Amino acid sequence: MTASLPAGWPAGYDRLVLPETDSTMAEARRRVATLAAPTWILAQAQSAAQGRRGRAWLMPTGNFAATLVMRPALGPGLAALRSFTASLALFDAFVAVTGRAEPFALKWPNDVLLNGGKVAGILLESAGQGGDVSYLSIGIGVNLAAAPEPEQVEAGAFRPVSLVSETGIAVSPEDFLAALAPAYARYEERLCREGFAPIREAWLVRAARLGEVVIARTGTGESVGIFETIDPCGNIVLRTDSGQRTIPAAEIFF
Repeated sequence: MTASLPAGWPAGYDRLVLPETDSTMAEARRRVATLAAPTWILAQAQSAAQGRRGRAWLMPTGNFAATLVMRPALGPGLAALRSFTASLALFDAFVAVTGRAEPFALKWPNDVLLNGGKVAGILLESAGQGGDVSYLSIGIGVNLAAAPEPEQVEAGAFRPVSLVSETGIAVSPEDFLAALAPAYARYEERLCREGFAPIREAWLVRAARLGEVVIARTGTGESVGIFETIDPCGNIVLRTDSGQRTIPAAEIFF
């Protein structure tokens, strides 16, 4: 898997490119025991991809689907912070391939927006015993070439957009991975060296609707408030009519 790595590929990371698989997350589960290093698994086509909460993830031809599988030797709380390193890496990769930063924003907890529409999503999956994470998979899907039709996504979901439709820039999945992998490696190294604080600060600079009213919906209800910050654990903090509220998991709407 180490042959023919692109120029600028990060040291210590491997790459596997597949013409097709059921999903890169499933591929990661099957292969993790045999991998010697953190490995990006990229598929040109997926037949059974899923997003958060088991939702189907549609993948038109030319879009990006990859999973980074790694063994971070951390507890589950710290492993979950990789959604922020991954979203920052996605932001940097988009800037690298387009030369523009202003159309992109990071939506808590796991999405990237382009001109207000969803262009990319992140899904984390981990396994372990006794409070330790034995492996972590970071699944990333990007609408490079095409976006699902509005009727193909969940009611109330953010408008899906593609990179090419919004910017006119066509990027292949392999070229996008060549920009994403080194960006991720930089943020991963910084997280391990300095902790979450600088990652949190960088994420907040790029956050969508910071300081504005958002709706946080959980499985039991919803909260409306001003998006004040994210806390040192990555939870979203809202200022509501009844006071400050910290929410560890929710779908955010605005």
